Amino acid sequence: MAYTRRTKDQMAARVAQDMPEGAYVNLGIGMPTLVANHLPAGLEIILHSENGILGMGPAPAAGEEDFDLINAGKQPVTLMPGGSYFHHTDSFAMMRGGHLDICVLGAFQVSEHGDLANWHTGEPGAIPAVGGAMDLAIGAKQTWVMMDLLTKQGQSKVVSQCTYPLTGLACVKRIYTDLATLVVSPQGLQLVDCVDGLSHAELEQLVGLKIQA
Repeated sequence: MAYTRRTKDQMAARVAQDMPEGAYVNLGIGMPTLVANHLPAGLEIILHSENGILGMGPAPAAGEEDFDLINAGKQPVTLMPGGSYFHHTDSFAMMRGGHLDICVLGAFQVSEHGDLANWHTGEPGAIPAVGGAMDLAIGAKQTWVMMDLLTKQGQSKVVSQCTYPLTGLACVKRIYTDLATLVVSPQGLQLVDCVDGLSHAELEQLVGLKIQA
């Protein structure tokens, strides 16, 4: 298979491309935070951070970091004009109350039905890190996942049924990966796009599931 995987920044740009004007969006810890750096100029997207920020901006330039202004992953960020800070409790009220249009989360596994597993692998000695993932996955109007398609061992993270502890049931609507973009629909997985050089048949072979073109 002669194809080139998307870089993390290319994945983030692909997610940002689908953000609708005026959306309130939470970016999860890890790769999803990169989406803030790729939002199209002139498009108003209001970014929420679980630790109590609304109107979060992209990462600051080198040397301009303010470590009193960080996101939920403890990375320095910027604040857009009109942005605000508030208590952690208020932040979770926004998440649980259905006030976010989209959350973008990382994942260990996503099932073909949209079940999400992203807080624990179940491995002995592994440190669970649920954070606000359950609140976001169920509270946001749409949950999008951003992840590599395959594990380091070459196994698909898009599966028929999750084998890791679940974060949420049937909550994922879109899956953005380094090889393809998928939609989770009532009719099953649907292909939006693939990287150049990867055919539909090859993608199905990698995933091991039927994917509608």
